[in-house]
Amino acid sequence: MIYRFRVILDTQEDIFRDIEIEQTATCEDFHNTITQSFGFDGTEMASFYISDDEWRQGEEIALFDMSESENPLRAMSETLLQDVFSEDQTRMIYVYDFFNLWTFFVELAEITEANDGQSYPNLMFAHGQIPAQAPEADFSGDEDDFNDDPFADDDDDYDIEDYEGLDFDENWN
Repeated sequence: MIYRFRVILDTQEDIFRDIEIEQTATCEDFHNTITQSFGFDGTEMASFYISDDEWRQGEEIALFDMSESENPLRAMSETLLQDVFSEDQTRMIYVYDFFNLWTFFVELAEITEANDGQSYPNLMFAHGQIPAQAPEADFSGDEDDFNDDPFADDDDDYDIEDYEGLDFDENWN
């Protein structure tokens, strides 16, 4: 089977690539295809992050595991696309070059039969030119989230006397 992906650069402008690749390809094969389709040389570190429908970053699949933790990261070279993507799991975030943080949204658009005579991976469509520099990462979140009073909805339930008997001071270091 063939996976058809849309890979979108996180920018104000519409910059994306539609890519076909075999479901038995590794994440490393997909990484190489993405870097080539966007014109990168592929020499920088990169990771995929499994994502939910809200694009929240989940488990990391790294190009190389450089961590020193007891739980090693999944490696791109050992992870097949078919082990990551399905009709229910269609999204990942791809980050290339951790110094510049080129960030891409990867979405599985279709699972289809291979076309006779077509070689894979296949760049089906390219839209937009990649900028000279990575877009500036915005870690600010929604401004309203920082300006809201956390007790605004609970004013009737909040009473300072409710916390007087909790003995915070006795365990304070």
